[in-house]
Amino acid sequence: MTSKITPADILDFWYKPPMSEQWFASTPAIDADILARYEALWASAAAGEWGAWRDSAEGCLALCIVLDQFPLNMFRGEARSFSTEQQAVAITKHAVKQGFDQQLPKDRLAFLYMPLMHSEHLADQDESVRLFDASGLEGNAQFARHHREIVRRFGRFPHRNAALGRVSTADELAYLASKEAFTG
Repeated sequence: MTSKITPADILDFWYKPPMSEQWFASTPAIDADILARYEALWASAAAGEWGAWRDSAEGCLALCIVLDQFPLNMFRGEARSFSTEQQAVAITKHAVKQGFDQQLPKDRLAFLYMPLMHSEHLADQDESVRLFDASGLEGNAQFARHHREIVRRFGRFPHRNAALGRVSTADELAYLASKEAFTG
């Protein structure tokens, strides 16, 4: 069944109500819905079986959503939630190199660039800020700058420590308990 899914199917699901109104709601129902519908697609994309999607702007965007956003919902609080992050980063870089980002409507760029913002590598962080600034997505650019400062400060995202089984330092624990950790 997943072999018949197209990039348009993913984008329709992601950008139309109710998902477009609930991206950041992170309710158990949303997580369960994405897991039930798309776990097999995510697994096959993680295995590189959807490489043909890399040949179009919509395909790259759909892959970024599948590899970067879906695991955050499907495996919330588990290490697997970040397991395909670098694959999504590679797709974003490929899409930018091919100029695919210039073919997408402005309101769809955020999720194409977001894998760079989710990376714990400063070069990816710097690129996410540059891309968001250049696209005029000021809210996303502000959030990307905040992410970059956290990675500069700690060398990683303390928010991920529990999911990845990392021990938080005293400075990270103080940050995680602060208002800044929740508001950016």
